[in-house]
Amino acid sequence: MSKSDISRRKFIGSIAAAGVLAKSGLGSSEPPQGKIDRYALVSRHNPVIRMLDPLSPLSVGNGEFAFTCDITGLQTFPEEYANGMPLCTMSQWGWHTKPMPENLKGKEFKLTDYDTYGRKVGYMTTKTGQEELYDWLRENPHRLHLGRIGFSLVKADGTEAKIHEISNIEQKLDLWTGIIHSRFSFDGHDVKVETAAHPERDGIAVKVASDLLPARRLKVRITFPYGSQTMQAAIWNANDKHSSTMKHEGKNSAVISRKLDNDEYGVRIRWADIGFFSEEKTNNFSLSSRADVLRFEIEFSKNISPKDSDLNTFAESERHWKTFWMTGAVVDLSSSRDPRAKELERRVVLSQYLTAIQCSGSQPPQETGLTTNSWYGKFHLEMHWWHAAHFALWNRFPLLDRSLDWYNDVLASAKERAKQQGYKGARWAKMTATDGRDSPSPVGTLLIWQQPHPIFYAELAYLNRPTKATLDRFKNIVEE
Repeated sequence: MSKSDISRRKFIGSIAAAGVLAKSGLGSSEPPQGKIDRYALVSRHNPVIRMLDPLSPLSVGNGEFAFTCDITGLQTFPEEYANGMPLCTMSQWGWHTKPMPENLKGKEFKLTDYDTYGRKVGYMTTKTGQEELYDWLRENPHRLHLGRIGFSLVKADGTEAKIHEISNIEQKLDLWTGIIHSRFSFDGHDVKVETAAHPERDGIAVKVASDLLPARRLKVRITFPYGSQTMQAAIWNANDKHSSTMKHEGKNSAVISRKLDNDEYGVRIRWADIGFFSEEKTNNFSLSSRADVLRFEIEFSKNISPKDSDLNTFAESERHWKTFWMTGAVVDLSSSRDPRAKELERRVVLSQYLTAIQCSGSQPPQETGLTTNSWYGKFHLEMHWWHAAHFALWNRFPLLDRSLDWYNDVLASAKERAKQQGYKGARWAKMTATDGRDSPSPVGTLLIWQQPHPIFYAELAYLNRPTKATLDRFKNIVEE
């Protein structure tokens, strides 16, 4: 086929087809032999941690929700990670907006005019003279740390554990099951922890085993913060600005209603019959057990539903991740003689996992996914292409598809922006949140590199589902 014979659609389609069948022998003259052993491929890249690294905590999630933990399998020592990769619990729906100061209400942002091919176009680029309004618009809404779930570890003398008193650390993320297995010793006692996220609900399940539990020297502490635009996405010393109201649902379940200014969400906690859940102080709760094993599940939701059955999170996680690895495309470089092959294969496998848990939700992903706040938790729309378009080419189009309706949701806003600037059609925001509103920036509002991406997504959608329904779904997005 000559170069002139290759259309964009054929080219993209050929990439997708090649990905589904991929088994590379980079640097090797030997032909591929048989099927890829997918379990072996994935499992040889399970991350293993034996010491605290503040830049490399492990996470579990489902694209809509993610939980990042320290070496204990929970968020026990967050201060050790605060200046590295903060330990957060985040979701696509979890946002907070600080009330607009009274002096800013009704105040109009002053645009800066730029000469654009002989006409003046105003953009939100200048902070001088309107600093307070500029900052409020840029920082709100911001993504919210939904709640810290960590251990309270107490020594024999009654004092709280310090990080240097944790030893014999071994933590592994089992990529095949999506479960983090953590082991460590404290004050002469062993602690084993398993942590997993539910693939369809926004929560985690945890299993803890230690003889410190019945001695009441180990318990789970759940703490809720006020919202923050910072990287940590939380303020822990502002209890007067938010509230957590608990209601028991029987002997082994409780619901906590959270309220921060005009934002609300709910938390449901389920635990084994041998557990005890109570409020310690404002916005602080604890879960303990009289046995040497404690099992519990915590689910976060914008709207807590009526009490339902147990989530069976560990079993669902195993089922989900086995299906994920068995049905998408993979690349096996184990036969390669190239010294770079092992590291390349590791990055491919881990990137597939990380983008699945961080960037496959109902909205475009932010630069740091659901790990922590970057740019106040807002998404820069070009990141949607970098972090999620690849799903379609790995034969995992549904993971991209979940977020594509957002463009229709904010199309009216994009058309209004174009109209204000004297253009026809729609102009997509660069740095935005759920509402599609642009954020002031010294350069961001001028950029247009995100502008063609929705057309590319529509092309990927049509390659996967070449139907009239697909054309109708993306018609306005493409034409505008």
